[in-house]
Amino acid sequence: MMSYEAYMSQVIQPMRDELTRVGFQELRTPEEVEEAFANAKGTALVVVNSVCGCAAGLARPAVAHSMRNEKKPDHLYTVFAGQDKEATAKAREYFEGYPPSSPSFALLKDGKLVTMIERHQIENNDLVTISRLLTSAYDQYCS
Repeated sequence: MMSYEAYMSQVIQPMRDELTRVGFQELRTPEEVEEAFANAKGTALVVVNSVCGCAAGLARPAVAHSMRNEKKPDHLYTVFAGQDKEATAKAREYFEGYPPSSPSFALLKDGKLVTMIERHQIENNDLVTISRLLTSAYDQYCS
């Protein structure tokens, strides 16, 4: 019989792959988050991934769509809420002033939060609108 962890890992993997396929680096431990954020010069987009329907139907497709923009973040990272709990908690320490939200997008510049797109902005919008929220942030903060 398959363990719960092994089953969940199998179920979640395609949700992880959807982001790594378009260039995102998974951060699965607090140490990986700390190292990535501390050394990320320029801009970094952090996707807080999730198993929820709005992550599958809106957030992941919208962020993939946003990668077509001329200006893009220098670094692409993702943490998985509910799966890599410690890594997600560590990433959220950088999202000062924002409550935990998944899925969500955080844009950092030199390790400091410059803008945040929260779940309520994702679940109440369509893919194109969400992509536009992202690309207008890229246009404003990315070189």
